[in-house]
Amino acid sequence: MQLISAAQMRVVRRRCPGYRSNCSKLFLIAAVVTTAGAVLQTCTLPNPLTIWFLLPSVTVSSYKALNDTEQVNQAPPRERVEQFSLFPVSSTTTRNFTGLKQLVPSAEKSLKDSPIINSTSKERKDVKGISDEPEVAPPPPKKDYSSWKRYVWSLPPEEALVYAKKEIKHAPIVTDDPDLHSPLFRNVSIFKRSYELMENILKVYIYPDGRRPIFHQPYLRGIYASEGWFMKLIKENRQFVTRDPKKAHLFYLPYSARQLEITLYVPDSHDLRPLSKYLRDYVNMIAAKYPFWNHTRGSDHFLVACHDWGPYTVNEHKELRRNTIKALCNADLSEGIFVSGKDVSLPETTIRNPRRPIKYVGGKRVSRRPVLAFFAGNMHGRVRPILLKHWGDKDEDMRIYGPLPISVSRKMSYVEHMKSSRFCICPMGYEVNSPRIVEAIYYECVPVIIADNFVPPFNEVLDWSAFSVIVAEKDIANLKEILLAIPLRHYLSLQINVKMLQKHFLWNTRPVRYDLFHMILHSLWFSRLNQIELPQDSKISVGD
Repeated sequence: MQLISAAQMRVVRRRCPGYRSNCSKLFLIAAVVTTAGAVLQTCTLPNPLTIWFLLPSVTVSSYKALNDTEQVNQAPPRERVEQFSLFPVSSTTTRNFTGLKQLVPSAEKSLKDSPIINSTSKERKDVKGISDEPEVAPPPPKKDYSSWKRYVWSLPPEEALVYAKKEIKHAPIVTDDPDLHSPLFRNVSIFKRSYELMENILKVYIYPDGRRPIFHQPYLRGIYASEGWFMKLIKENRQFVTRDPKKAHLFYLPYSARQLEITLYVPDSHDLRPLSKYLRDYVNMIAAKYPFWNHTRGSDHFLVACHDWGPYTVNEHKELRRNTIKALCNADLSEGIFVSGKDVSLPETTIRNPRRPIKYVGGKRVSRRPVLAFFAGNMHGRVRPILLKHWGDKDEDMRIYGPLPISVSRKMSYVEHMKSSRFCICPMGYEVNSPRIVEAIYYECVPVIIADNFVPPFNEVLDWSAFSVIVAEKDIANLKEILLAIPLRHYLSLQINVKMLQKHFLWNTRPVRYDLFHMILHSLWFSRLNQIELPQDSKISVGD
């Protein structure tokens, strides 16, 4: 058999003048080996040689290597051979020598006329089933949520809430989530499922009405800054905010109790009625201009107020006080305004620098906390004077002060005291709330809350016994004994949980999952879900 024709040899000479060089020798050797190999393997070998020449090299993908063991040296399966062969492979052609004369010419013709062989590498990639790239096992298919999201988004708001509540009731068990520390939560499985549904379903409509600065102008500095930071971040948000009120599950009344006090309160008048009347007139205007308030009598509306006077600004409007979801720092059950299970306890955070809201966050390890308990602050309200009476300058382990003395602050600042103490005392002032609770969390000091009738922040999902100590007001005289009675092992657990809790109480200029902005939003969402009644059940249980 003539291996290379004279015409083919002339082509070699034209394209490669030095054909006697290594280039031409390699070309001639390849041609000889290819043609001879095709004949030889058909006659003698159990599998066609085209398998070796035409199959891509065996490649073990990273996914395959991590999840299974592939035998690289074993013979390729017959199905794979037939997939990559350019002409059919049968048991007859591999076993019978009689078909050799018909097989070889047809194979040569098919190779010569094949558009795959004669095309460029780019063209080959366009031919179905053939690629220059090595074969790699595909990664596992990703779950497609698009159809589920379209279904949920197509539901009317009320039906979407019913669907979400049913889903939460049957939440899958969470045993190990890298983003959530289970001991912090009453029921981490319910919280996780509720949070995921909130991310995919919740839409909030922000009323555009109201005059600045009381409305739409957040106050971002000081101990009442939580209401301002929430307003700022929700107005900037694109995920949860909708401009179509018909798609909304919640309606936000964007006012600031702090701005209301600054603008309208007459100093030393002790008269809060002008503030409450102003908010009453605003709600009446909203109800007259839009139909949404009247649909639910305000039960799907919410406000966020951190000022001590926040609860009292709603007194002049009965529906606002009774039905609206109120996120309040002053979460006092004894006043009859805050309703546990409906309203939300808002964390009171001290913001000294709005550009760096989480400056100084962090603390010292337990071995570098020589002080048992610390408190310093103004002596107002009913609890703090009693605390100072029993423990002020009485015990070196109990660093209890009024305003921190200059002689003391020169040696150790207020923040350093918190970072150097095992327990940080958080007594109520005029009202039950105190910014020291969040400060203690920031500085990794176990908070000791002394405020009867106070509902701690996010109490509907967080288990405060896992990272704090709650002491009744009547037990202040026994405070040191109560703290010393806590075993070291239990204290270490409390302190570790405080560190793990930190991220849920941080303001970020760009919100991240599970931070303070999202925790507030989740509590509002959770409260709205508890208004939805399912057969034989009215509330979501988050207990153990």
